[in-house]
Amino acid sequence: MTNASDAAGDEKTKTANEKAMAGSETDTTSPASPTVRTEHEDDLDDAFKYLHDHSNAESTSIDLAALRRKIDWRIVPIMFVCYVLQFVDKVVINYAAVMGINKDLALTKNNFTNVGSAFFIAYLIAEVPTGESTSSHGANKVLTHILQDISSRNFHLESGWALTCLSGESVAQRPQEQPTITLFSPHYYTKSEQAPRFAIWYSGLGFGQIIGGLISFAFQHVTNKHFKSWQAMFVFVGIATSLVGMATFFILPDSPMKAKWLSEPEKAALLKYVSINQTGIQNKNFKMRQALEVLADPQLWLLTICTICISVSSGVITTYSATLIQSFGFTPKRTALLNMPSGLVSIAAALIVGFGVRKSESRWAWLVLCCIPGMIGGGLMSFMPASNRAGLLAGIYLVNAITGTLTVIYQWTMANVSGHTKRSVAAALIAGSFSIGNIIGPQTFQARDAPRYYPANIAVMSTQAGGAVVAIVLFGYYVWANNQKDKRQAVEEGLSSSAGNEKILWENLTDKENPNFRYVY
Repeated sequence: MTNASDAAGDEKTKTANEKAMAGSETDTTSPASPTVRTEHEDDLDDAFKYLHDHSNAESTSIDLAALRRKIDWRIVPIMFVCYVLQFVDKVVINYAAVMGINKDLALTKNNFTNVGSAFFIAYLIAEVPTGESTSSHGANKVLTHILQDISSRNFHLESGWALTCLSGESVAQRPQEQPTITLFSPHYYTKSEQAPRFAIWYSGLGFGQIIGGLISFAFQHVTNKHFKSWQAMFVFVGIATSLVGMATFFILPDSPMKAKWLSEPEKAALLKYVSINQTGIQNKNFKMRQALEVLADPQLWLLTICTICISVSSGVITTYSATLIQSFGFTPKRTALLNMPSGLVSIAAALIVGFGVRKSESRWAWLVLCCIPGMIGGGLMSFMPASNRAGLLAGIYLVNAITGTLTVIYQWTMANVSGHTKRSVAAALIAGSFSIGNIIGPQTFQARDAPRYYPANIAVMSTQAGGAVVAIVLFGYYVWANNQKDKRQAVEEGLSSSAGNEKILWENLTDKENPNFRYVY
């Protein structure tokens, strides 16, 4: 899928990867390997145990480029489809707003705003057990369960209260999807390779916007008095999501070690290849110490603040973009179609940033760059005259460039957090931060501010600027943290003392505990 980009690679990762693979060849050739310490064996990564148990697998002859292509076509498409459907399910409430749901369910004043927030309040609450359930039960089982539960809410709604409750009930399952998908990529790709793959599956958000517009347009032609058009749309999306959920169970493995479509030599070659990430593959031991380290880690608090700032705009677009477009004087059918270009902007932003990170590694700069269109969009929505509908539409479309920033944040988190428990908790924390921003976003829309909703539009502009500032601070922190690690390591032991020791790559150490771990920025 991304062969040209992958072939380039960065020289630093390539060199380090060769060292890791060389270490693997020497450390796993015998069951009596000195790198396995019995007293810590239970806490070693399952990948290390697999390599130790399959030390006779001939992995040196495996073509890594061909293996990567094989993994791409097996993993990335289903992750993309999962993200498309979870976003379509989330955005149908946006389209339902112009299909008569407010009238049919007697939603008045700020009730619709509260429904949008209830969606993400449940999302936030359910983040607490997310990381542990993903780690304990297997990612493919969790993802299948989520997609099945998402589909269950789309069948029968008769009141605004029912809509609010069922939105919360189904979303209590959905928050596990984002961190679950996020945790998949590091199992199969190095840090620099992860960014374009994140971009591909996250561009499903844009495709979801386009498909959502088409679905809304199609179902607006349903005229049954007893089964409203928006109800039919909900049922259709629910059935599609359920079918994909069942397919996910059979397509996605819990880990590379359980991938039936990979041979034993291919599994061994892959595990050695991604060992350079120093973030591990699978370890089901929950370590409270690592969970508490999340609370004291400055990078995660900065990432949290950045995510909240940027996600305020996401909350605005997800819940109210159709309402805003309709307020410009368009019919419901034209509103559904005019919302579709937002998806094109989302797709372009995600792919440009994802492949840009692969080439340049400047994650912080790409994040700041994507905040600029969002700020411009917020400005157009706030200050463009009501008569200039083209300018107002351009503002809504530009705000969708935030998709690129979220692509960077999710990949940045997975690249810079190590330790299985810490990674799971961190993934849930960032997803929870996303929900906080999406709770705030709809609340900026108050009935008294209709039809232009100036406070909401200004909030979009200011929060995008805040996200850009935090990204720059985060860049400075990573530079400082790496310098501190370099100084400490030079004093204590030097890099050479552990560069060839494969065990340290799989020892379930956090990014702070591992002396060889370096942050990417």
